Amino acid sequence: MVNVALRPYSLTPASEPKLPNPDEVQEAIRCLKINKAPSPNGIPNRALKYLAQRVVSHMVQIFNSVLLTHHFPSVWKHARVISVLKPGKDEALPSSCRLISLLDTTGKLFEKILLARILHVVRERGLMRDEQFGFRPRHSTSLQLAHHVERITRNFGEKRLTGAVFLDVAKASETLWIDGLLYQLTLLNFPSYIVHIISSYLRGRMFEASFPTATSSRRGIRAAVAQGGLISHVLFSLYVKDMPPPSHHVELALYADDTTIIATLGKPTLLVSYLE
Repeated sequence: MVNVALRPYSLTPASEPKLPNPDEVQEAIRCLKINKAPSPNGIPNRALKYLAQRVVSHMVQIFNSVLLTHHFPSVWKHARVISVLKPGKDEALPSSCRLISLLDTTGKLFEKILLARILHVVRERGLMRDEQFGFRPRHSTSLQLAHHVERITRNFGEKRLTGAVFLDVAKASETLWIDGLLYQLTLLNFPSYIVHIISSYLRGRMFEASFPTATSSRRGIRAAVAQGGLISHVLFSLYVKDMPPPSHHVELALYADDTTIIATLGKPTLLVSYLE
């Protein structure tokens, strides 16, 4: 069995992280949405928009320290989980509720800084699969759907059959193997400081369930990327990057953890066999 603990990883030689300056942090604050629910510490995004420049400068120092020490502060790892009843669902059933994870406001602001550095590596090295349309510039669900419609319409005109299998991985982000993700990032030659910060970001996370009348005690999270985290979807996309490539007559369409397998053939029996 291969040992995938972080220490034995053959990491890319440590590169100096690009440290944020006050202008970058101020721009990240400016882009925050003010209608988001406040974090567990009670600080809403609106409050950050009124910070004095001196406070922003102190925040820059904190963010720089995180990048240099590779340590994501524990106080930022606490999530408060609230449940919202889905429209028309039975409130007596737990499955009728949508769970929303509220993360620390300052921690999410740092995630914006870290995300920019992760995406820079992804774009510079072309690490995202061509079939992946999730969280990429000039890509969207609408564009992916347009490709589906164009493909099916073309096949109708050429008298060919189109079949598809739609996969939705249950609890994909909640069951992600952390060591496997970190190992994948090292195989992709991510800078060591990013791998170590992500390791610190994912480990030791805590959550509590909040209800109108009570709040549970805190519990640890042993797996998964952080629900509601800004870097979570990109990490998951990199985690499944090694999905087997499609074979002849078969194409893949990906959007985050949603996968569509599309086959184009002339005979129904062949179409079914390709999709089985």
